Amino acid sequence: MVETLMDGILSELERCSKLKAMYGDIPSGAFGALIIQQTINKAKEAIASGDIAKMINSYEALKGCE
Repeated sequence: MVETLMDGILSELERCSKLKAMYGDIPSGAFGALIIQQTINKAKEAIASGDIAKMINSYEALKGCE
């Protein structure tokens, strides 16, 4: 099956949302949760703008969240 850019971003948004929740459960994880939330927000903005370059950059940034 071929995955589109939008499929990839949505999948990574879901993964990162779960990851952010995990960081939120860690007493010292507030900073990590904040950074992940900023990455999620930028990805949502990129989707809303329809700018393919921003969407690709956001997809790569989401994939980098650990």
